[in-house]
Amino acid sequence: MSARQRLISTAADLLTGSGVEAVTLRGIAKAAGVSHGAPLRHFSGRAELLSAVATLGFTQLLERGAQLPDGTPRERVTAACHAYVDFAMKNPAMFELMFRRDLIDPDEPGLVAASSAVFDTFAELVRLDRANDRLRPGTDPRLVAASLWAALHGLAQLWLWGGLAGASFAPSPESALAVTLDAYLG
Repeated sequence: MSARQRLISTAADLLTGSGVEAVTLRGIAKAAGVSHGAPLRHFSGRAELLSAVATLGFTQLLERGAQLPDGTPRERVTAACHAYVDFAMKNPAMFELMFRRDLIDPDEPGLVAASSAVFDTFAELVRLDRANDRLRPGTDPRLVAASLWAALHGLAQLWLWGGLAGASFAPSPESALAVTLDAYLG
């Protein structure tokens, strides 16, 4: 493993164990057993290193999409929605980092490519499912996919940060997800 990859891996481990705020250049260097200046030999700063970690998160999410079960378009898009919320619930710190524009460089090419690949894959699943739907003529299926993604993301964030957790009407993220899927997919 290259020194660059080791720093990314160490940062990802630190993120998982201690959360977003704990992932500093000095903390990563200490956890990796290198000098405090070593990360700057491989990254221009914290944002570039965290962008590499966020890219890893999008890559992991894309891999989940590649493992969806065979089935009808509706079954596949439903499975993708479950996979997204499940990823967020099991990887809350990574999920947070992936969308923290204040910590990452949203224009970093690797990050743009990975996040775009996740959305493009999801949008294609939605397009295939909505092919015979009653959308208004001219409605871009990517807009439907973006709206559904926003609903999934909001649900996950509200659950993770306590906005829905513990609410008597939402006993689990899955119960709220079922209502979301019913609203979007019928």
